[in-house]
Amino acid sequence: MTDPQTFAQNRPSALARLMAGIAEHAPDTTAGPVDDTPNPDDPGHPEYHRRQRAEFALGRLTNATPYRYRNATTTHPTIQAWADRAAEDIRSAGFLVLNGTIGTGKTHHAYGALRRIAEAGPRRFELIATTAPDMYGRLRPGGSDRGTEYELDRLCRVPLLLLDDLGTEKLSEWTEEATYRLINERYNECLPMIITTNYLVRAAEGTDLVTRLGERLASRIAQAADIVTLNGPDRRRHLGVVA
Repeated sequence: MTDPQTFAQNRPSALARLMAGIAEHAPDTTAGPVDDTPNPDDPGHPEYHRRQRAEFALGRLTNATPYRYRNATTTHPTIQAWADRAAEDIRSAGFLVLNGTIGTGKTHHAYGALRRIAEAGPRRFELIATTAPDMYGRLRPGGSDRGTEYELDRLCRVPLLLLDDLGTEKLSEWTEEATYRLINERYNECLPMIITTNYLVRAAEGTDLVTRLGERLASRIAQAADIVTLNGPDRRRHLGVVA
């Protein structure tokens, strides 16, 4: 009697029996090439999941973006490079400061940078986009049902923050303290931040962020930021659009 181990070794495999059956009933059939190339449309493929994340991120961005800027894009190479770093590793991006005179496209490029990040399909996409006057309005006592500290903590900890029109607010000791706490916290935690402003970070004539915000804040911004100056005529007047 054959022992079980020898029987198992000599017993044809299921694949061998299947091939033998095919050869018997269809002798002219030959095996063709098998296309086992990974398909980006198949769940489990990295590109499939990247597209799913991008779709989710773009939905969040749409909800946080004013209607005028929902299709904003950026073609500026420095801004694109910053957005790519933020999409790859959020803590390596640093700040992005877009400055220039009124109507040169700062806000448009800022939302374009956020769109580029979303389209990359980052693993986490959370953002707050606000203007400086609106932010201070919510931070003031009574400006939010949840209180100043809660609102400031949200701004300090959200992965992506766009602060539009910094420097247009009315200066006071309170606004200076609130701005310092926000920027200093994000600076220390290496969290990215987009700032748009009509002011240069530093200017010889004194009309700069040093004058508006103080040396400590301007120093942190200058150290941690890619600074892009946008020049040109007021696009709102010349093209009839808000940029």
